[in-house]
Amino acid sequence: MDKLIKKHPELAGLENKINNAIEILKRCYESGNKILLIGNGGSSADCAHFAGELLNKFNVKRPISNDFYAKLSTISSSALDTANVLQKGIPCIDLTSFTSALTAISNDVGYNYAFANLFYSLYNDGDVLVAFTTSGKSKNVIKALEVAKALNAKTITFTGKNGIFIKDLATVDLSVNETETYLIQELHLPIYHYVCKRLEELLFLK
Repeated sequence: MDKLIKKHPELAGLENKINNAIEILKRCYESGNKILLIGNGGSSADCAHFAGELLNKFNVKRPISNDFYAKLSTISSSALDTANVLQKGIPCIDLTSFTSALTAISNDVGYNYAFANLFYSLYNDGDVLVAFTTSGKSKNVIKALEVAKALNAKTITFTGKNGIFIKDLATVDLSVNETETYLIQELHLPIYHYVCKRLEELLFLK
């Protein structure tokens, strides 16, 4: 954390919130649940980036269990090859990648309800919603957060200085002290990179 704040002093004051977000995501993994991510435009790209880091090795190897290695490796030489490289991911779904479902809901019902509908359809008790909105005003994100609140789901929001519209809907609100979209996004990246690094250390370096 010290290294993160030293490199990005604009994030000073968010230390406890970042640690709280990490703890929520850690418990989500340990309980066998998944993370669902939403956002528009550049924030959609952040969802894809974050999901990619969670599902693939970020900084260290994530070994599979010895029991599963033994089961897989005895199937065939091909399976042994897979067993030697297979790694654990942190289960998550980038809802912005559901092109057909998003466009279907947007066409039939309305774009403002697309994320809410997808989240409600895929949610299991204990899942976590991670929402990116630089403005804090994205209606489709707000509606998904409202559904999450009604389900008593844990939510983590990435927004900017003016993201006051979603503050009451977030379990942890990671608002960075910027108002311009590109500057907000530039600060979101080091936060979720740090989150990935710490999750990997806590979950796979025991």
